[in-house]
Amino acid sequence: MGRGKIEIKRIENATNRQVTYSKRRTGIMKKARELTVLCDAQVAIIMFSSTGKYHEFCSPGTDIKTIFDRYQQAIGTSLWNEQYENMQRTLSHLKDINRNLRTEIRQRMGEDLDSLEFDDLRGLEQNVDAALKEVRHRKYHVISTQTETYKKKVKHSYEAYKNLQQELGMREDPAFGFVDNTGGAGGWDGAVALGGGGGGGGGSGSTVTADMYAFRVVPSQPNLHGMAYGSHDLRLG
Repeated sequence: MGRGKIEIKRIENATNRQVTYSKRRTGIMKKARELTVLCDAQVAIIMFSSTGKYHEFCSPGTDIKTIFDRYQQAIGTSLWNEQYENMQRTLSHLKDINRNLRTEIRQRMGEDLDSLEFDDLRGLEQNVDAALKEVRHRKYHVISTQTETYKKKVKHSYEAYKNLQQELGMREDPAFGFVDNTGGAGGWDGAVALGGGGGGGGGSGSTVTADMYAFRVVPSQPNLHGMAYGSHDLRLG
């Protein structure tokens, strides 16, 4: 019993359409191989599915380009003439644009002005003035930005300088004085700074010489932690 005829029309179902394409593509490729082997023919097939997927077959010993070249020779025409002509037109158009731009650049530099009419010269002047304003605006912006950056750097350097100066001043002003840890309840009687004469006269420990001057008490002294004195600097005499 023979197979029934299938109506040749577009398959509406996308899945069925893809399955049919795959099966028939395989069949066509098989027939092309058989034709190549049985008849020693050169066969080339190019196929695109409805989804844009590309498939090709070419007889062994040749390629698609060779087949195309033989095709063009056989029919006496070129498949690329139209594209070549389009490329030539595009190239000519780009050359015209390039030539016009070069002329405009030279004119903006004050060259090739003899061919310009009054209106052209006035338009060129306006364009140059507008460009000059933009350049000047950009220049001032750059200057302002650099100035602010330099100000920040100077401020940072000045703060670092002040900190170093303060640290150096603390190192060059060491504490001096004498603390008698054996003092009794009298408190500050044992902490004295002696003048040039020392403890002359052989007086008692509670006698303080007349020419004593300011002395500095280091805050870290363990015996001087009384809360009644608000400052670490004490001046006697």
